[in-house]
Amino acid sequence: MEANIPELIYKVTSQTEWDTAQSVGVFAGAPIDFQDGYIHFSTEKQVRETVEKHFQGQVELLLLSVEIGRLGHEIKWEESRGGQLFPHLYAPLAIEAVVEVTELPIGKDGRFIFPEKF
Repeated sequence: MEANIPELIYKVTSQTEWDTAQSVGVFAGAPIDFQDGYIHFSTEKQVRETVEKHFQGQVELLLLSVEIGRLGHEIKWEESRGGQLFPHLYAPLAIEAVVEVTELPIGKDGRFIFPEKF
């Protein structure tokens, strides 16, 4: 897996959760993360499907671009949806590892609008 590790991974979160993270200096996770015991991330190729599967009907979502090299050894690649390997962080996410925050607005068709690279 190491040869294929991307530079960036992505976390979808609410504006409220991100505001809380900024006020305390770390992102501890969303309710699903607390339930599962790790922070869920997706790769660039996985994130659109993740949003469509788990975030429909939600508003004020943000896409956090996270530099994987800043996460240390607490990041694990584990099999999940459809046998794909997903990055999971077994520690709080330091906000310094977040290199970009992008809004995910909803288009007229009801689908989320992603930046062009996705």
